[in-house]
Amino acid sequence: MSEHKVALKWARGDAEFSYQKYPRDHTWSFDGGYTVIATAAPAYLGNPAHVDPEEAFVASLSSCHMLTFLAIACKQKFVIDSYEDEAVGHLEKNTEGKLAITCRRARQNAPCLHENCFIATRLEPWCRNSKWLLMGAT
Repeated sequence: MSEHKVALKWARGDAEFSYQKYPRDHTWSFDGGYTVIATAAPAYLGNPAHVDPEEAFVASLSSCHMLTFLAIACKQKFVIDSYEDEAVGHLEKNTEGKLAITCRRARQNAPCLHENCFIATRLEPWCRNSKWLLMGAT
């Protein structure tokens, strides 16, 4: 199939290694040479100017849904002009009482998107607010 790699780097530097003071900023470097400064969520003392793992997770799922939608539409001979999504994930306790990214579906999407997205097939149902223009119609 395929392999996906990321190199993660973090260094404490001169900061004291206590919960309130150690730096949360780190980098993700991808195969194509792109590097992202990442951090913890602001609620966990991260820098709000950088992406956190929870945001990246929501973005990756949203992107996977879009790419799945485009692939299915193309194979069905539809022409898609644009796609927009305002994905929202919630960090809250799941059914097992553990903190997790959970969602409630804001609006129904075609079930085939969630069932065929490589990332979503391993997740609980999740919420989305997607808009797309199909053959020039909203």
